Amino acid sequence: MFYFNYYKNLAKTCVKIMTKKDTLKQESAPFLDIGIFDPTIGTANLGDLIIYEAVIKELRTHFPNDLFSNYPSQLATNYEAKKIMGQKDYLFVSGTNLLTSNMDERNQWKLDPFHKFFIKNKVLLMGVGWWQYQSKPNEYTKKLYKTIFNKKHLHSVRDSYTFNKLQEIGITNVVNTSCPTLWELDPELCARIPKQKAANVITTLTYYKADAELDRRMLEILTDKYETVYLWVQGLEDITYMHKIFPKSAQIKLISPTINAYNKILEDPSIDYLGTRLHAGVRALQKGVRTLIVAVDNRAVEIGKDTNLNVIKRENIEQMFDFIDFPYETAIALPMANINRWRDSLPKTKSLNSK
Repeated sequence: MFYFNYYKNLAKTCVKIMTKKDTLKQESAPFLDIGIFDPTIGTANLGDLIIYEAVIKELRTHFPNDLFSNYPSQLATNYEAKKIMGQKDYLFVSGTNLLTSNMDERNQWKLDPFHKFFIKNKVLLMGVGWWQYQSKPNEYTKKLYKTIFNKKHLHSVRDSYTFNKLQEIGITNVVNTSCPTLWELDPELCARIPKQKAANVITTLTYYKADAELDRRMLEILTDKYETVYLWVQGLEDITYMHKIFPKSAQIKLISPTINAYNKILEDPSIDYLGTRLHAGVRALQKGVRTLIVAVDNRAVEIGKDTNLNVIKRENIEQMFDFIDFPYETAIALPMANINRWRDSLPKTKSLNSK
């Protein structure tokens, strides 16, 4: 009986939406009703929290008085959640590499076919990337994206690869803005980042993108070249993985899996960052820490190509010595023209329109 009633109500709501018989919200409300696809709900990846903090800070500068509500991007949503999302004026997707070429098979972003009925033309991308290197999006994915993505305003993606994937399927109201976590890394901040090696280093591992030989080599180099090596734990499995691959793991000091703990260690003026987690590296840059990111997949590589983010591929791990032993000047190249185009295209608040 539960499932019968559930699907009956779902069908009724879909009919109301398609026939426009359901006035889902008060059109006279003086503020926008904005939804956020939030990657931090239900995830243990603290990098998603770093992304979300940058996204919400930026959005609040544009919509200081409007209503925000959050919905999971990486957990499935039921009928009630879909119905509520359908009441929003806009739904912003807050970063991460959620887009894929085969949403019917690989959907880190938990969308199903019913979402098309509820959130048609409501979704706005903000600094979103592509899951991995893939072929052209299939027909299911193309129709899904073209149905739910807003057609009036610009979408923000975080690298040229993602920009080109959307262009392939005819979604052209897109600009490459890089990741919102980078937007505050202006020349003044970059100039304050030390050029010379620090005494200590904080690192990260990525247990779900493991390469025991190369990750072990990274830890060997760090323990040899730095006085103290810290590991910021982004997932508890990182600890198990470190003990498995590195016999001298007792030499490495653990930093607890919280943003506050990580922020505190980054305040140490005698520390570098060198590790495999992309947004741990970006947070280090935000805090003025000399940084090298070891790329384990397409994300850091593609952002690095566009922004001069300091990235090496893990298979080139010996290039770490160039960063450690020689001066390095941080010079992030932000696509400010595209960032400002995206900002200018954002929906205007109702309160502003009424003035």
